[in-house]
Amino acid sequence: MDHTQKEDEGTQGWDALNAALGALYPGQEPRHFGTAIPYTLGGQDPLDGISVYWAETPRPHWHYVTYGFSELYGKQSDDPADSGYGFELTFRLATAPGQGADDPPPVWPMNLLQNLARYVFSSGNVLEAGHHLDANGPIALDSETVLRHLALIDDPQLPPRDTANGRVRFLQVVGLSDDEMAAVRRWSTHGVLQALAAGMPLWITDLSRGSLLADPAVAAQVEAGSAREGSTTGTLFIETLGWAVQGDTVELVLGAGQVPGILELLPLRLGHGRALTLVDRERSWRFEPGEEDHVEVDQGAARCVLTPASLQAIRAHLHAERGSYPLPGGRLRIRVAPTELRDAQGNVVRTIG
Repeated sequence: MDHTQKEDEGTQGWDALNAALGALYPGQEPRHFGTAIPYTLGGQDPLDGISVYWAETPRPHWHYVTYGFSELYGKQSDDPADSGYGFELTFRLATAPGQGADDPPPVWPMNLLQNLARYVFSSGNVLEAGHHLDANGPIALDSETVLRHLALIDDPQLPPRDTANGRVRFLQVVGLSDDEMAAVRRWSTHGVLQALAAGMPLWITDLSRGSLLADPAVAAQVEAGSAREGSTTGTLFIETLGWAVQGDTVELVLGAGQVPGILELLPLRLGHGRALTLVDRERSWRFEPGEEDHVEVDQGAARCVLTPASLQAIRAHLHAERGSYPLPGGRLRIRVAPTELRDAQGNVVRTIG
């Protein structure tokens, strides 16, 4: 998507974002960090810039807002409904002790937002409220924070805005811990973030906090929601996935490291009438609930219907240990292969199963 400004175009998209933020922070002049070399001219940063506002309530924090996912200048895309990708990202960061409005805002959230922009611009995948991502480490590099994941939800103070270039939504990026993200997978981003809101007002990211699920009342609320509604995680991306047809039996191959997550999600999806799809780089395997067991496969995709009895058999007999696990009826057998965890140099540091 080309965000290059043309000489005959105004700044109607940019002005619309300024108006939205001006209504929230009247009279405040934001700190704006622009991009030296435009992305379209070979620069490394896809976004045209990021503005940072200071907020006192409900606790002192910096509010980062991107400029560049939407069409900032004249209308260029053929989609009249949405401006550019249809969203901008925001991020709220709690201040460290002793920090105030006169101090410079930390730079690392800007790097984080630009990294998300590189993903969107290179893949074309549009981010939406409810999406979540693994940061593959602390969300702030070289920090000891337990926050290692990112979730997206509509910014609670910036409603969608209709502009001359189309509609723009403001999606807030929120940092989460390992167990909080596990809860998101078992239930939903919106459900978990609503449960955490009392301890994380406006979903302000605080690098120094611990897991909010340490509060038994919050943990119980999340587990009750998961049991009541099931999981909204319909797709699980895994490393080891394969299958082979042997006579009347299909053998599904999974990695031992992936088995616990699959066992956790299967009843939360199939038990609520929903499918669960396992995906690797080349193929996909779709589990569906049904009245009769059925397996059909081709080279790149497979569909497996499980009765409640077969689902229960998988839960009772499948383990994260290498071996072969046949299901009743003889149509499906699951083979669990060891999962090798490697360091950055490719050396095996641990084997699961």
